[in-house]
Amino acid sequence: MEAQALVHKTNYPQLNSDPVIVAMAAEIAADGWEVIPKSAAASVVAPWNILSPKQTAFGKVAILSASLNNDFEDDYEDEEDAAGNSHHPFLSRRSLSKASFEASHAFVNAMIIQSSEDDTSVQLNTIDSAPSDIGTPRSILMSRKLGQAHADALLPQLSPLMPVIPPDLHSMPHLTLDDESQSTQGQASTLTVDEDDDEVVSRRLEREIRKMMIRTHLNGESAEELEGMSESPQELQRIGEALSRCMMLRTKYMQISMQRESDNPRNQAQWQIYPAPPPPAWRNFDQPVKEDAQEFDLNKCQIPGDDGRTFAMGDDGVYAVFDKDSAVPFTMAPSIREFYMDLDFLLDTISDGPVKTWAFRRLRYLDARWQLYVLLNEREETAQSKMVPHRDLYNVRKVDGHVHLASAMNQKHLLRFIKYKLKNEPDRPVIVRDGKTLTLRQVFESLNLTAYDLSIDTLDMHAHNGAYHRFDKFNLKYNPIGESRLREIFIKTDNFIDGEFFAQITKEVISDLEQSKYQMAEYRISIYGRSPDEWDKLAAWVVDHKILSPNVRWLIQVPRLYNVYKAGGQVSNFEQVIANLFGPLFEVTKDPSSHPKLHVFLQRVVGFDSVDDESKPERRMHKKYPLPHVWNTPDNPPYTYYTYFMLANMCTLNQWRGRRGFNTFVFRPHAGEAGDTEHLAAAFLAAQAINHGILLRKVPALQYLYYLQQIGLAMSPLSNNALFLVYERNPFNTFFQRGLNVALSTDDPLQFHFTKEPLMEEYSVAAQIWKYNSVDMCELAMNSVIQSGFEAEVKRHWIGREYLETGQTEVHKTNVPLCRLKYRSSTLEQEHAVIAKMAATGSDVLNPAK
Repeated sequence: MEAQALVHKTNYPQLNSDPVIVAMAAEIAADGWEVIPKSAAASVVAPWNILSPKQTAFGKVAILSASLNNDFEDDYEDEEDAAGNSHHPFLSRRSLSKASFEASHAFVNAMIIQSSEDDTSVQLNTIDSAPSDIGTPRSILMSRKLGQAHADALLPQLSPLMPVIPPDLHSMPHLTLDDESQSTQGQASTLTVDEDDDEVVSRRLEREIRKMMIRTHLNGESAEELEGMSESPQELQRIGEALSRCMMLRTKYMQISMQRESDNPRNQAQWQIYPAPPPPAWRNFDQPVKEDAQEFDLNKCQIPGDDGRTFAMGDDGVYAVFDKDSAVPFTMAPSIREFYMDLDFLLDTISDGPVKTWAFRRLRYLDARWQLYVLLNEREETAQSKMVPHRDLYNVRKVDGHVHLASAMNQKHLLRFIKYKLKNEPDRPVIVRDGKTLTLRQVFESLNLTAYDLSIDTLDMHAHNGAYHRFDKFNLKYNPIGESRLREIFIKTDNFIDGEFFAQITKEVISDLEQSKYQMAEYRISIYGRSPDEWDKLAAWVVDHKILSPNVRWLIQVPRLYNVYKAGGQVSNFEQVIANLFGPLFEVTKDPSSHPKLHVFLQRVVGFDSVDDESKPERRMHKKYPLPHVWNTPDNPPYTYYTYFMLANMCTLNQWRGRRGFNTFVFRPHAGEAGDTEHLAAAFLAAQAINHGILLRKVPALQYLYYLQQIGLAMSPLSNNALFLVYERNPFNTFFQRGLNVALSTDDPLQFHFTKEPLMEEYSVAAQIWKYNSVDMCELAMNSVIQSGFEAEVKRHWIGREYLETGQTEVHKTNVPLCRLKYRSSTLEQEHAVIAKMAATGSDVLNPAK
C-alpha cells in the first residue's frame, strides 16, 4: 500500500506528511484535511527537509505555526491597524504573527535534530488547491475581533483555560491512516475522529494550543510548568465541586449566624434611627434645606422589658436560649467539631495542587480582562463621569471601615489637646499611683517636662522607624512620650476621671468628620473580657458623654490576650473570658431595662473584631482542642479557637436578638496581616468581612474564593508599609483590578498619618502610587459604603435607593459609571457560571464554538 500525505483543502502551504505531524495537524487545524494517495502528490516539490518521527513538540508547533502565519499575515495587517494595536496579553495578533512564529528552516531543523535520536527520511509533499469556504482557525478570528467587538461580548471567549475548538469540528470528515502510511514509525497506528469523541478531541486541541502558547511566551510560563495545565474533565469536575462546597460552607455559617444584611432588623423599613440622620442639604437639587439638628436625650429612647426567656452557657462554652417552660433551646450553633472539620476541608481544598493552578490561572485571566476593559472603555468612563452633576471624589460618601478609636486623631491634634489641658487644668487630679492621687501638673513634673517642652518628636508616637515586623514596639507607640500613665490619662475610657479627656478629644475628631460631611467612620473600641462590668462602663462612657453622631458607628475589638489575663490572675480558664464577653449581652437582650445605657449603645454597634499580633507562632499542643472550661493552661488559644467561640456565641445571640427585633452583629476580624494563612481560611467561614488580608496574595485558591463571595477587605497600605509589607509590594492594587471587594482604611492615624483628614491622605497616596483616576477612587469609596454597617436607610441615600433589594447602585450618587458596574457584575457572574458548569459537566468552557 502506498504511503499517504495529508494535504489541506485550502491554500495553506507546507505541511508535513509525517504521521505524528498529521495527527497534530488534525487536532490543531481540524477544518478541512483529507487523505490522498502518494501518486497524486508525487509531482509536488518539498520545500523543507525530512523530519524525524521523534520530533520535539517545539519543532512541530513551530512548523505548523509558521505555515499558518504566512497565510494570515497579509489579510490581517489592516484589521490590526484599525484595532488601534489593542492587544490582549493572552491572545493577540502580535503574538500569533511572524514576530513570534517566523523561524528559519535552519533554526527549526536544528531544534528538531538536537532533540531527535533517529532521523528518518520522508519526503514532504504538498499540493495547491482552490480556497474553500471553511473558516479561519478560531484563535485568529478572535484576535481579529479585538478592535471591533465590545469587551462584554468578546471577553468571555478569551479565557486562557477555554479549549480552542475549530468552528467546523462537528462537520469534520473522518480521518484514518492505514498501517502502510505509518511504516516510517516502525509501528502501526490509526487515528479516527468520530462525533462521539468531541470531548477527547477538544481536550487534545487545548493541550496542543497551550503548548504553542507557552513556547511563544503568551502565558509567560516555562516549559516545566506545562504539565498539569490541561485538566481532565474528571479533574475539572472535582475542582468545581470542591470550590462549590467551600462556598456552600460559608453560606451555611452566614445564615446560621445571621450576618447577612437582609437578616438584620436594623435594615428593615420599620427601624428607627435615633438621633435621626441629617436631611439632605438640597431638596430637588435647587432648594436648600434648613438643617434641624436633633439632640440626643436618653429619656426619649425606648427601652423594652423582659421577654421571659432564659439563657445558660453549656459545657461546650456556647450560650443557649430557652423559651418559657422549655428545656430545649430554640437557638442553634455549629459544634466545634463541625467547624474544624469544615475548616480542614477548606484548607485541603486551597492547598490542593490542581485547585491552586486552576485558581491562579483564573486570577491571571481576571488581570488580563481588566487590562482589556480599561483599553476599550477608559474614555467612555471619563465621559460618563463628567455627566454626573455635583459628584466627585470629595462629594461621594466614604467610610473608614477600619480605624481604632485610641489612635483616631493625628499627633498634632493630640499634642495640641495635651498642651491645652496642661495650661488650663493643671491642678486637676487625674491618676492614682502608689496610693497617691496626682494632678496633671505633678504627672508632668515627675517627667521633668513642661507644656513648652512638648513637641511631635517628644511624643514619639509615629511608627515609621523601628516598628517593621516588630509589633511589640508598635504597641509601645500608643504611649505618649513612652509613658503608659499618659496613655491611661488621655486615651483610656476607664480611668480615674472616667475617660473624660478621651471623650473630649473623641468628640473633636467626630466634629471634624461632621464638618467634612462625606466622611464616615466605624471606630473600634476594646472590650477585654477581664470582668463582666466592662460593657456597662463602656456604654456609660459613650452615652453620658453623648459621643453619638450620624457619621459614626462602633465595632467592639476583642484582644486575644487570655495568656496575659491568666498570668495576672484575672481569669482562671478560657470559659471566664467568654462569659465576661457575652454574658452581659445575653442579659441586656433578655431585659434591656436592666442595662438601659448598654441597650442604647448596642443599637449603634455593628459587630465584633478580633485583634492582636498575628505573627505570633501558634504551636498546636493538642490533637483535639479542649473545651473552654478545661483550658486552664497559661498558653494562649490559637486564632481559630477564638474565632469559633466568637462565631458560635454570636449565632445564638443574633438569633435571640433577631426574634426580639433588636439589631444583630457581624464578625469582622483582623486576618491575613501576618502569620499563618489558616487565619484567612477561618475568616472565610466565620467573618462577614476582614481587615488587611494582604496574605491572600500567597494563597491563590483562597483569594479566588474571596473574590467569588465578594468578602469585604478593609485594607490599610500605609499601615502595612510601616509594619509588615512595603507599599510597592502591597497587593491592594492587584486585588482591586481583579475585582475583589476592597476599600481603603486608615487603621491608626496617630501612628501612620500626618494630616487632619487621614482617610483622604490614604486615598491620595494610593492614587499617586497606582495612578488611580477619579472613577477608580469613587469605586473604592462605594465599596467602603457597601462593606460598612450603616443602616439600609442610610445606604439607600448614599449609594442607591434599591441597594438592599437588588444590589444596584446609582451613578448620580456614587459617580461610578454604568459601564464599570456592568463590567464588575458580568465578570463575577461569568466566574460563578464557570464554577457551576465545572461542577455539573467537568467543563470550564461557557460558550464553545459550534
